[in-house]
Amino acid sequence: MASRSCANFLDLASGGLLDIPQTPRTLPRVMTVPGIISDADGYDSNDGDSDATSSGSRERKIIVANMLPLHAKRDTETGRWCFSLDEDLLLLHLKDGFSSDTEVIYVGSLKADIDASEQEEVAQKLLDDFNCVPTFLPHDLQKKFYLGFCKQHLWPLFHYMLPMCPDHGDRFDRVLWQAYVSANKIFADKVMEVINPDDDCVWVHDYHLMVLPTFLRKRFNRIKLGFFLHSPFPSSEIYRTLPVRDEILRGLLNCDLIGFHTFDYARHFLSCCSRMLGLDYESKRGHIGLDYFGRTVYIKILPVGVHMGRLESVLNLPATATKIKEIEKQFDGKKLILGIDDMDIFKGISLKLLAMEQLLQQHPGMRGKVVLVQIVNPARGSGKDVQEAKKETYLTAKRINEVYGSPNYEPVVLIDRPVPRFEKSAYYAVAECCIVNAVRDGMNLVPYKYIVCRQGTPIMDEALGRERDSPHTSMLVVSEFIGCSPSLSGAIRVNPWDIDAVADAMTLAINMRDSEKQLRHEKHYRYVSTHDVAYWACSFAQDLERACRDHYSKRCWGIGLGLGFRVLSLSPSFRRLSIDHIVSAYRKTERRAIFLDYDGTVVPETSIIKSPGPEVISVLKTLCSDPNNTVFIVSGRGRSSLSEWLAPCEMLGIAAEHGYFIRWNKTSEWETNHLGADLEWKKIVEPVMRSYTEATDGSNIEIKESALVWHHQDADPDFGSCQAKELLDHLESVLANEPAVVKRGQHIVEVKPQRIMDMVLQAISFIA
Repeated sequence: MASRSCANFLDLASGGLLDIPQTPRTLPRVMTVPGIISDADGYDSNDGDSDATSSGSRERKIIVANMLPLHAKRDTETGRWCFSLDEDLLLLHLKDGFSSDTEVIYVGSLKADIDASEQEEVAQKLLDDFNCVPTFLPHDLQKKFYLGFCKQHLWPLFHYMLPMCPDHGDRFDRVLWQAYVSANKIFADKVMEVINPDDDCVWVHDYHLMVLPTFLRKRFNRIKLGFFLHSPFPSSEIYRTLPVRDEILRGLLNCDLIGFHTFDYARHFLSCCSRMLGLDYESKRGHIGLDYFGRTVYIKILPVGVHMGRLESVLNLPATATKIKEIEKQFDGKKLILGIDDMDIFKGISLKLLAMEQLLQQHPGMRGKVVLVQIVNPARGSGKDVQEAKKETYLTAKRINEVYGSPNYEPVVLIDRPVPRFEKSAYYAVAECCIVNAVRDGMNLVPYKYIVCRQGTPIMDEALGRERDSPHTSMLVVSEFIGCSPSLSGAIRVNPWDIDAVADAMTLAINMRDSEKQLRHEKHYRYVSTHDVAYWACSFAQDLERACRDHYSKRCWGIGLGLGFRVLSLSPSFRRLSIDHIVSAYRKTERRAIFLDYDGTVVPETSIIKSPGPEVISVLKTLCSDPNNTVFIVSGRGRSSLSEWLAPCEMLGIAAEHGYFIRWNKTSEWETNHLGADLEWKKIVEPVMRSYTEATDGSNIEIKESALVWHHQDADPDFGSCQAKELLDHLESVLANEPAVVKRGQHIVEVKPQRIMDMVLQAISFIA
């Protein structure tokens, strides 16, 4: 079977061209930015946008997440479902960052199984009362999607846990992957039911829905689509172990804007795109952009914040003040260290307890004076790992209390029950220090909440009888492996695996002078209060609008099948070559000049065998046999290689090394362009290139008669790119006074005569 490049070339010889789908002649009826109206191109295809109608001038944002921000409960008397908003969920708070006239629609699943006979009624009620669109995944699909692929594969992998053996992690199961794709398709279908693609913005959240953008982009090529990942994104060495790595990367790249909590997560994602998909990125006026088939996919780095109003309202509750008094009485004369974590293997609870044990062992004078209160939130997942973590936590706490405790003193207090918000806020307000010791966590807002609660409110201070202007202090010990760590410059950062260092950090936090605690607290509070959840949502929405502003200034084509679908975006001046026009012009003309590139046209760029196949040779012979045709291969390759590979085509012309050497046919002599005859600079360049080749595994030098090329396509992408930049600077320095020019291309650094472009233009005009 002919290769793809050969097939395209065969079409060309027979009067046909690659059939690329065209931009629709009629663009959507409603556009929010000036559009490019196609001229008489005769395009009839549809990108899926033109059948939508405008919903009016009101701005709408569609928030898509695994779960809706709702509580669901069946009324025991009437048997009907009752719903209420989950005021604690981030998704509900982010709408504070939008303008007051923005309509927010939520798409996601419910935390309850709704019978099929009730789903239509429930869906209508949720849409009318809460602007929510439920997905209603079948129970078996929901289990395989969430508990299966999300929790058994993606969540551990994104937290750097590999299934090295069956006892530790689950091996990849393609059935679970298919369930993940099916669930994402259902979510996408629900979005399509309510979206006006011309005006609405879609914001997808977290790792549960990473291929959903592909389904939306396939249906609406110009949709405004953003994605935010709330978990870590692992390094390429970890991520590349995922068998479906490319499908997920391409799904995310079908967005216009991708958000991450930290630069580390974004850097890992960009590295994966570079290493696995060969994509390059650059900073454009402060914004990181990936060029993906003509579209610019922007990367945003901004950690999420807390809802200040929600936290302060809880602090103002009478129940909170009452609980604070109870805690102060219970731990009178003791300094409280607080930890609040979910029960899972990544939160480092047992490591925290070991550090507390080390503190008590090293500082006997602190026994009876320091207490670690560890509040354990219910586990979000299930399985053997969670049970083992819970067992280890209880055994460690029991041992510490037995060794260092007394009848009136318990150094570790475990609270393993549902704890209401007011009680957590009370513990935050009382604690001298808060420690977050996770070994890996996407963001973790516990430190932010602690800072706000330590600041307190006037109403809370009044209820507790405190002076309104009294100084506020707080101390944080945070793991360097959590997303909030970079934004808390006043915290004591620790490696959670280093038990001694964590113990020393807790000791330092407890014994630090109040004046320094106050300065650290004030610095943190300024950041947390100004970078709240509303700021985060507003910033993301503004960047999404900026990323989409050129949607209607380019021509778009959807290409690819299945999860490999992507949109090809080209400039408005681009016009497809019409097959009928070319055939007509070909037949009418009496003299034709046909110029063909070699790599990528005659042979595929990825082919190891660079000689053309018999089909291509036959096509070239057919084109050359027509006396009205002048056919040339124009290539940067050397004349010896091209002569060998194209030897069967006796009437074929060759312009080698970008026109430095020209041969009209096999029997004619090579003609040399003498504009660049001074090649003494090669003696300077070759030793420099060889030194970089020796230092860069996978690189090589291509020696041409008129140029030298350093290739690094087989080297490590990051190291090769770094070496190429250094080589470019080095050569430009040593060749400053030589008649040569240094150019950097895709995986190459080339040095050629200074007037090589003049040679190319002269060669083409001479041939024509």
